[in-house]
Amino acid sequence: MDNASVGNIHLKARHFIGRCQKEHFTYVRKICVKYHTGPWLWGVEYILLDKCTKKSQSRKINRMLSNESLHSPVFNRSLSQVSVDSTSMEDFWCEVESIQESNEEGQEGNMVMEVKPADEGELEAEWLQEVGLSTLISGTGEEDGQALLSTLTRTQAAAVQKRYTTYTQTMRKKNKHTVRDVRDIFGANDSSPTFDPMPVSPIPINGLQLPRIKPVWKPVKSCLEYGLEKASPSVAEELSFEASFSEAIAVDNKIQEFPKNQRIKKDDSALPKFIVWKSRFGLTEVGDLSLEDMKKIRYLSLIELTAFYDALGIELKRNRTARVKGRESGLFGVPLTILLENDQKKLPGTKVPLIFQKLLQKLEESGLDTEGILRVPGSALRVKTLRQELEATFYEDNFDWNQVRSNDAAGLLKMFIRELPSPLFTVEYLPAFIALVEKISKIKLQLQALHLLIMLLPDANRDVAKALLQFLKKVVANEDKNKMSLWNVSMILAPNLFMCKGKSANQEEMKAAASTAHIVRLLIRYQDILWTVPSFLISQVRKMNEAAATNTKKQLTFDKSVRKLLRRKTMERERPERRREQTDVPEGVIRVYAPLHSKVSMAIQLNSRTKAKDILARFHCENSHGPSDYSNEPSQSLYEIGGNIGEHCLDPDTYMLDVYHANPQAEWILKPKAS
Repeated sequence: MDNASVGNIHLKARHFIGRCQKEHFTYVRKICVKYHTGPWLWGVEYILLDKCTKKSQSRKINRMLSNESLHSPVFNRSLSQVSVDSTSMEDFWCEVESIQESNEEGQEGNMVMEVKPADEGELEAEWLQEVGLSTLISGTGEEDGQALLSTLTRTQAAAVQKRYTTYTQTMRKKNKHTVRDVRDIFGANDSSPTFDPMPVSPIPINGLQLPRIKPVWKPVKSCLEYGLEKASPSVAEELSFEASFSEAIAVDNKIQEFPKNQRIKKDDSALPKFIVWKSRFGLTEVGDLSLEDMKKIRYLSLIELTAFYDALGIELKRNRTARVKGRESGLFGVPLTILLENDQKKLPGTKVPLIFQKLLQKLEESGLDTEGILRVPGSALRVKTLRQELEATFYEDNFDWNQVRSNDAAGLLKMFIRELPSPLFTVEYLPAFIALVEKISKIKLQLQALHLLIMLLPDANRDVAKALLQFLKKVVANEDKNKMSLWNVSMILAPNLFMCKGKSANQEEMKAAASTAHIVRLLIRYQDILWTVPSFLISQVRKMNEAAATNTKKQLTFDKSVRKLLRRKTMERERPERRREQTDVPEGVIRVYAPLHSKVSMAIQLNSRTKAKDILARFHCENSHGPSDYSNEPSQSLYEIGGNIGEHCLDPDTYMLDVYHANPQAEWILKPKAS
């Protein structure tokens, strides 16, 4: 073996020794070289004395410093891992080792999340409940289910029909109770509907038998085996959210073949660039809709994700987990919902736990230019001590953040994420996250699947994930100083985000090591796209609300007392002053209310060029008396409220006449946007 190879081995050994010293161990034995038959294998034997606990018992660690042993010292390597450059996985395995060491030392919680097997038919029943169609099982409140069913596209309706058929067949076999025939819901008409691919006009499925949609894409073994498509990083591809993702696949009859024997590279510049095409309705972020409308977005997102995977020939698997009860007080190991309830008592409107905000703030202030931030571990003793101090004094507002070093803050941040009773990206859909990498080859399709999975997240999880990814984006932006590339950051965060504390989950999770790292890379790189609500889902929510309102009106017509009340209200509306108000707002004119302005309302004539930002500028101009007044006014947004939407914060570039035609019954309010 040449001197360069020997030097490389000793360099790796010194790196390992340095890590041990950071953990307050004492290195007592020298490197010894062993020779085995075949190629040279260099072995390093250490005896480490724990200075923190001052235990007399020594710990013996044997590590082979070959590439293979360095990257996966404990777990078997899967196809996914083999298909990635071995040197690019070093950070991942080092982070896994660090996590295991902290577990052994008792720093992690003792809660274990159990993944339970599902009985036949139970997954379908749970799926129907999660998409808001529990009425198909119970048989009560059918109007709510019909409102949702009436908005579905053909591929979405086929996905619902497939799950409901499986459920009914299973229930009949078990003879538990009588269930309705699928034809009672989807109809038995043999004529297939003519399909309009525009998402704003989804196909009603009542009374129609939907054709069986066969996958038109060949399932691929793994994008890690076949490789990602080659895209020119300088050319940005345009993404449109106007059409259903699953419909776009179903109408494309081309079967794409992928080149074999290519690997995912850690070169971040190889990732393609995407830009989002902005329609006349503008773009809508997840925080721009009311909670009730976001609940419907989740229903539709799960249906669309299922239809999307069906169209690609991929089985959408889901974990069933036993409920895990976390701590009800404290900071670490506490469910996000409980943390937020406690924090909102102190600071109303809080969406991200205060301790998480403080850790991110500390790292942004002093850690972005720290070399190896997130990768280089802090002192185990200091991290443990800081955690205890935070648990005891955080809410007393007397904790000294100046004493916290950047690497220790990074350790606390990762510990907070790992110790959540339920993973940030939910253990239920972990198989769906893995499948989007291992079964889908085009990054554009991976991004669409990931987009729908983000829409499925609970509000608290999504808000915390957004704050985390925004911070990670800043870390990557300072790569020149901190030496942390997008790939490095993804390697470090992947085991913290996707390793749930399951009884037998480690082996399976390690098989998906490269997949989870690639997922984190997509999350960081394309986060601005992922927080945008697809406009075709918003169109479906509008139609769902309209259908629900129509059903409500039909029910009210049978109530005599309500009819009398409506007649009385009608008489009131016919009063002269009411008629005069109606004539003040002719077609194409909206009245905008601004409670915080001196001029609280204004009638505005819309034309094809009027944007939301034009209305904002009009109010600012009317209410300001100079440049100083204009600059001191709080930032406000225009909201669309009522009609066929709950509440919708409009993009400044929204063309108002288009929204007016889509929702003529809405009210228009100017108010500050919730942070």
